Amino acid sequence: MMANVKYPATHSLRGRLLWFILAAIFLAALMQAATAYRGALQQADAMFDEHLQQMARSLRSGVPLNSPLDEADSDDRFEVYVQIWGQDGTQIFRSTRSALPPRAVLGFSDVEAHGNRYRVYTLQTALQTVQIAQDLDARSARARALALRAVLPFLLLTPLLMLAVWWVISRSLAPIERARRQVAGRRADDLSPLADTGLPDEVRPLVDELNLLFGRVRTAFEAQRHFVADAAHELRSPLTALKLQAQALRRSDESPAEREANIARLNQGIDRAIRLVEQLLVLAREEAKEGPAAGAAMPVDLRDIVKLAVADVLPHAHHKEIDLGVAGGLPEGPVQVSGHEEALRILLRNLLDNAVKYTPAAGRVDVSLEAQDGLPVLVVQDSGPGIAQEDRGRVFDRFFRASGATGATGQAGESADAPTFGSGLGLAIVNTIAERHGATLQLGTSERLGGLKVEVRFPAAPAAA
Repeated sequence: MMANVKYPATHSLRGRLLWFILAAIFLAALMQAATAYRGALQQADAMFDEHLQQMARSLRSGVPLNSPLDEADSDDRFEVYVQIWGQDGTQIFRSTRSALPPRAVLGFSDVEAHGNRYRVYTLQTALQTVQIAQDLDARSARARALALRAVLPFLLLTPLLMLAVWWVISRSLAPIERARRQVAGRRADDLSPLADTGLPDEVRPLVDELNLLFGRVRTAFEAQRHFVADAAHELRSPLTALKLQAQALRRSDESPAEREANIARLNQGIDRAIRLVEQLLVLAREEAKEGPAAGAAMPVDLRDIVKLAVADVLPHAHHKEIDLGVAGGLPEGPVQVSGHEEALRILLRNLLDNAVKYTPAAGRVDVSLEAQDGLPVLVVQDSGPGIAQEDRGRVFDRFFRASGATGATGQAGESADAPTFGSGLGLAIVNTIAERHGATLQLGTSERLGGLKVEVRFPAAPAAA
């Protein structure tokens, strides 16, 4: 039974933008509508009071009994009620259906009579007292109707504004969706750049970085494809040779001495195949360590690297009677660089192994640790034939072999007692490790020994602990 896996919650940028913006528009429209509604009610109330005042002023000189005021308004609930008293307090006019009390305070007042509420304005002059009233419920209903008319534009425009915002956001994010569809619809081996036309400025850097990443991955895939093809080709030859040697040995009717020589050649072929596979694995491992996979670099003392690498190669040098040693001795103080100890050991060991391999018997190989312009430099020199000038630009390529077996690089031939070809990976591994450590490689001719001179110049070393 599979355990329940909880995935992190995801969200849509488009959905989030629409949610927040449309909610903001709705809340803003709601607040504006509420403010407009409240303001319209206040304005309507002030307008009705002004209307009552104007009517009272127009009636303070007296009105005839057959005045239109005696007639009901088109809205019976909104009609105006009028009462007029003379100087002696005698009522000289009263609207029909008037339920007002006989007297009221001067100015504006709210009066309740017979279960109804009225807004009353009373004006007194030297000759008469005029009282004008309106039903408050009818007045409030009319004010609300006017207020709703003021709010109506908000009710109509808000949905249109929200629809426009939805359209703008959808159109603005359409290039992102288009880029997503391009990536989703691609084949696994399609690493061509994404189209950046029409992308907003905020998204274009992301697409540019993706295109750069696609380019790096494409380059890595091509290099890996070439590496696999070259490795398959390089392995085919020694394995075919081993097969032929085994078949020849099986059919051999030669003397025991010749049979032992054939067995020795077969073992040498097996050793070369093993060496080739080991170098392929080392190169693949070192290239895979580039970038974050390489881990954190640590201070490394190059003196220890020289001691370890010389100890690794010394048995092979003794077998060929080659004088392998440290020229001038090691510095007294630490010579530190930032890097990986095992990788640097492989770098120097490959240089020494190649120098020993292509230096004639009874020759000489020197390694030294120097400081040039304040930078630590490893130098390997030999008394071999060196590398032709026209081949030096290519000896760092994988599986490249200098012509004529003229190099001390592992690129052309092997030792005198095993006259075959090398793998062409020696300096490729050295170059890969050097690039990881920010070091530079320089090939030249040794003035002292006459053979190849290889300098590995490291960046500024950290202060010694």
